[in-house]
Amino acid sequence: MLCFNCRGLEMTNGGFCPGGQCVGAACSPLSVRSGDRYIPTRAGSNWSINFHYANENCHSPSQNHKAKDASTESGKGQRSPFSVTRLCDLSVDGDSVTSVCWNERGSLVAVGTHKGYVQIWDAAGGRKLSSLEGHSARVGALAWNGEQLSSGSRDRVILQRDVRSPPGAERRLQGHRQEVCGLKWSPDHQHLASGGNDNKLLVWNSSSLLPMQQYSDHLAAVKAIAWSPHQHGLLASGGGTADRCLRFWNTLTGQPLQSTDTGSQVCNLAWSKHANELVSTHGYSQNQILVWKYPSLTQVAKLTGHSYRVLYLAVSPDGEAIVTGAGDETLRFWNVFSKTRCTKESKSVLNLFTRIR
Repeated sequence: MLCFNCRGLEMTNGGFCPGGQCVGAACSPLSVRSGDRYIPTRAGSNWSINFHYANENCHSPSQNHKAKDASTESGKGQRSPFSVTRLCDLSVDGDSVTSVCWNERGSLVAVGTHKGYVQIWDAAGGRKLSSLEGHSARVGALAWNGEQLSSGSRDRVILQRDVRSPPGAERRLQGHRQEVCGLKWSPDHQHLASGGNDNKLLVWNSSSLLPMQQYSDHLAAVKAIAWSPHQHGLLASGGGTADRCLRFWNTLTGQPLQSTDTGSQVCNLAWSKHANELVSTHGYSQNQILVWKYPSLTQVAKLTGHSYRVLYLAVSPDGEAIVTGAGDETLRFWNVFSKTRCTKESKSVLNLFTRIR
């Protein structure tokens, strides 16, 4: 099932949009909590949606922060400001959602499925515009580049398609030896970074069918990928459980830069729009959310509250708040990239983005 929630998506079978306008959802706690398979499975299709909100006091960066469960306010008659509307349900076709991604304007959403289809939906109208074939296995990664859509699959192929063109007009990028589990376009729309379960990070340009760069330093699957909006050609990546490292690359020269051991599987990365900082979410074994300064790689904050792998991350359109989803089947909201300093604690339960620092 795919739900439309404040320009966000809730999926029973994993899949998360890394775009700035999308909210992701949690996988089942029945999923395997270790290892590097980033697209979880779930037995059964009926389960409830639980929203948990962060309502933090202002603490020093060295202190841990734990999310406050909004259910504690239920006895006071407060109600969630969120509403959820079902966009589509693929179970009627024996299929399931494995990835989602909003386009840059926020009007279209791409949906990757377990059977290898890529569907394009008009979210506002609630109607499917097209269903693209081409993959022979589940589509676990999606990335928009203007009117072009890139999709990565367990069949090890990356397909690039212009959604305005007739079906069959596509570019096939073949470089990974195992499942493609991460895709991100650079801010200048010229380069695509892809991560695979083969522990490789590849960089492609917009015209060639072969990767222009290949990085092999990670020792586990590479799902977490993020291009810096502040420094041209700066790329960050994170490895799975056997690696745990956050690594930085200068794609202009092809040279590795800093790296650090985060202590846990790296599931997602996102840069701040306002400062030279980035946030990482983690899985086995600490399930934490970390905020880093770059290039010093000093930890600004450590956020705890999720009890399972934090597989999903999205940044709000204004660049200040993030939302995370985990295997505990909760969404949690944090204000990690505030433009202004925290002056006092907000007492309102409706203020979901009370500052954490």
